[in-house]
Amino acid sequence: MKAVVWHALGDIRLDDVPEPEIKDPYDAIVRITTSAICGTDLHFVRGTMPGMQEGRILGHEAVGVVTDIGSGVRNLRAGDRVVVPSTVACGTCSYCRAGYYAQCDNANPQGRRAGTVFFGGPEAAGGLDGLQAEYARVPFAHVGLVPLPDTVDDAQAILLSDIYPTAWFGARLAEVGAGDTVVIVGAGPVGQAAVGCARLQGAGRIIIVDGLADRLELARRQHAETVDFNSEDPVEAVLELTGGIGADRVIEAVGVDAQRPSRGPAADAVREQAEQFDRERDEAAPEQAPDGRTWVPGDAPTLAARWAVQMAAKAGTIGTIGVYPPQVQHYPFGAAFMKNLTLKLGNCNHRRYVPDLVSMVAAGRLDPTPLITRWVGTEDAIDAYRAFDRREAGWTKVTLGVAGDGSIAPGLGEAAGTGAATTAGTQGTGGDEPGERR
Repeated sequence: MKAVVWHALGDIRLDDVPEPEIKDPYDAIVRITTSAICGTDLHFVRGTMPGMQEGRILGHEAVGVVTDIGSGVRNLRAGDRVVVPSTVACGTCSYCRAGYYAQCDNANPQGRRAGTVFFGGPEAAGGLDGLQAEYARVPFAHVGLVPLPDTVDDAQAILLSDIYPTAWFGARLAEVGAGDTVVIVGAGPVGQAAVGCARLQGAGRIIIVDGLADRLELARRQHAETVDFNSEDPVEAVLELTGGIGADRVIEAVGVDAQRPSRGPAADAVREQAEQFDRERDEAAPEQAPDGRTWVPGDAPTLAARWAVQMAAKAGTIGTIGVYPPQVQHYPFGAAFMKNLTLKLGNCNHRRYVPDLVSMVAAGRLDPTPLITRWVGTEDAIDAYRAFDRREAGWTKVTLGVAGDGSIAPGLGEAAGTGAATTAGTQGTGGDEPGERR
């Protein structure tokens, strides 16, 4: 089969690889009809997330059709159309049963304290082959596959594999509630999804910060207030917009590959920290293999975190869902401490949120499709990776159409509704946080 394969830093290829097979009674094989490229995939190519094994299939987002199941999978049949949550969980351990699927005791072969397992990642994350392929093996399929109704098409469902659950989780971490002023740092795919998720959780105002004009325009189409960090100081802008108070809640959706402003007053301020950010970049990505402007690690690994702390109101809350690998060891704890901030962060418990989000799309309360800005064939995957990596205009979210048979084409899920609730401010019920009483 064809698959996008990681060979080395700066080296990914579309290869012919063996098809996967059932290895465990709780496995399923899924024929992928639609996959996608995520910013996390870029970390592996840029060098900001180490530990990848040569030959690893990339990707952790997919929609597909079940073709085979192990003897332990009792709730699925061949032919079922499903969305694959990005993280893997057993569903039986105490963490899964409390809703902390990303901290499953049994999914990681390195043991209970090894942490989150996701498709297409390094050995520390389970060493599983990913989903940018024609077929994929899904462990714990009885928990890890969520059935899809025909009213939810592939274009909608692919964004429910990772982007929208992560954004919903970020708003929950930030404790977004009725009437809150929310700042979202980063207008990439997750930041864009966080606009609708924060609004559905009751946000009164939503301000989004980025430096790319096309991404800010996409956020404005969702009726978010926008701040361009290449034309104004984003911290000063947020303070001005909030009457000098700051945001009640901040969702940090950038992570380790943050980039410095290229111009404007913020660029002047950051220039004073250039040596510090250079050291942070070298710590975050000690090995790199850039190809011109492609595969270049972010040059300010903690800038988004610092801005988030500065933008938050006293006694506010920050939910961090931008990825920070273990080698990133700098954070503005002193500033956060002096403001009595609440900090919450981590990997999304995807399986907790995906079923509710599927139901919201099917009911017309959420329509994620405007976030898809490019739809390409798998044969063009490597070129798509390059354009997405360079943050070229129009390449905010890239989906890969792998096979038509069994898929629901984009637009055919529109009978589910317009998703007007994401712009009307209707408050949703996406489930309580793990550990909270229902």
